[in-house]
Amino acid sequence: MGYQREIKGRIKILQLVLATNNKGKIKEIRQLLSDLPITILSADDFLEFPDVEETGTTFVANALLKANGIAEFCDLPALADDSGLEVDALDGAPGVYSARYAGENGDAVKNNDKLIKELKNVPEGQRTARFKCVIAINWGDGTTDTVEGSVEGIIAEDIAVGNGFGYDPVFYYPPAKKRFSEMTMEEKNAVSHRGKALQKARELIVERISIAGKNKI
Repeated sequence: MGYQREIKGRIKILQLVLATNNKGKIKEIRQLLSDLPITILSADDFLEFPDVEETGTTFVANALLKANGIAEFCDLPALADDSGLEVDALDGAPGVYSARYAGENGDAVKNNDKLIKELKNVPEGQRTARFKCVIAINWGDGTTDTVEGSVEGIIAEDIAVGNGFGYDPVFYYPPAKKRFSEMTMEEKNAVSHRGKALQKARELIVERISIAGKNKI
């Protein structure tokens, strides 16, 4: 099968391509899967790595579009996530349009600025929000799986500096009394939407590795 590679003639491992150009996401995913016996590849390992257009209206649809597109391009299994912020006072916006909320894809500064302005007159008790993440894996053999994760929080009244990316500087997580941008990567991964979804994805990957090992593919 296409997703197996033989190492030293006897050990077989999974090659998995991360279907994203987002450096922050790549770093988080690599950290969470680092101890698995798989080779994790990213855009830097390929020439002319495509940027799959996200035309879906749900996180699931967009995650599948990216996983399927990259799996076809690389002829390898691919893992994609589609994630975003849902703010209750904005009727769930920006949602699937989180990355391009201010009009330019991936401009976190402008996205955060717009969000703070939209919530300018909204009191703290009504600034509830959640991060959602859907991870899709195309296994390279005609099958796909999706898993989900979410985390509840509050949108702060200003933008903080620190770690993280995207909306992390404005997303306050009450149990830790910190914003995501104030957490270490380990702290964030333990509670985040992506961390939760990746733990579920990790279980699927381990199962695949186990099956491959038993079948000596």
